[in-house]
Amino acid sequence: MADSQKSYSHKGRPMLFRFALAATFCAVFATASNAQCGGENLIDGLPETDRTAIMSAAHSAPYATGNLWLATRGTDTLYIAGTFHLDDPRHSAIMTATLPYLEQAKTLLVEAGPKEQAALQQKLATDPGAMMDMAGSNLQSLLAPADWDQLTAALLQRGIPSSLANKLRPWFVSMMLSIPPCALQLAAAGGGLDKRMIDAATDRDIPIMALEPFDTALGLFDSLSQDEQILMIRNALQVEQQSGDFLTTTADAFFDGESRLIWEFSRHIANAMPGATPEKTDADFAHAEQTLMADRNTAWIPNIMAALQNGPAFAAFGALHLSGKDGVLALLEKQGFTITPLPN
Repeated sequence: MADSQKSYSHKGRPMLFRFALAATFCAVFATASNAQCGGENLIDGLPETDRTAIMSAAHSAPYATGNLWLATRGTDTLYIAGTFHLDDPRHSAIMTATLPYLEQAKTLLVEAGPKEQAALQQKLATDPGAMMDMAGSNLQSLLAPADWDQLTAALLQRGIPSSLANKLRPWFVSMMLSIPPCALQLAAAGGGLDKRMIDAATDRDIPIMALEPFDTALGLFDSLSQDEQILMIRNALQVEQQSGDFLTTTADAFFDGESRLIWEFSRHIANAMPGATPEKTDADFAHAEQTLMADRNTAWIPNIMAALQNGPAFAAFGALHLSGKDGVLALLEKQGFTITPLPN
């Protein structure tokens, strides 16, 4: 890992935003498969002392491990599943374990249901400005010539011609770089775990409710400054050749019930960069966790409470939203719910 770490980002916050926003991007555009994307687990490749430190930091957060939970309060019953948004054959076993709980639910809550996905697709189809700057984003002038050449080559591998590169919004470019070409090219047989649960609920006539508006993720992207977005591209280019490894690492952590490891692994990478300090990195991570997860989690709680008025509910959302002092599980506990892990 010593050699590979030299290629990582030089800035903690843009690196973290790239990791976290990539997860958000996949949550919205979850149509790719990682089943055939070969890659190494980067956490497994770390020295034992580093792995131990990352594991300890991850496990210090409330509700750090596990993907399947039960929250109860009086007569309220809520089943909760943390999800991985890209396709993987290991989802089949999870579906077998969760279907008995889903079949007891009167409502399935997800980040984006079929109506929200259709609304997003409609926006992207009718509003080119959502991901493109029709006047030109000036990326070529903002990047060094070598970076521009590397960028256009990487985008071409992902099916985007160089003629479009200078019109794409910088955040969208960095998101595309964070997803391996194989994950974009392979059609998903069953979709991510969210998609499988939506299909199962539809087959059983279980109503589906979205936890947030369809354009929430786009708003997160647009809230970044131009400087942050350009730094995201530069950082993404530095690790673009390892995008398959990052995907493998993320998937392995999820299926081990250890998604919080990805957060702490990102912090480890940021701290290893030249000029980084633990204080600055921690401040950047706290800001990102608040913006990308905690604020969204807080906004989801009223929707969860509304769904419970109709009887037992099942909520499925990205596994990173489960843990932490402002994670969904901790927020429900503050609302008086008893939180119990279920067998995965």
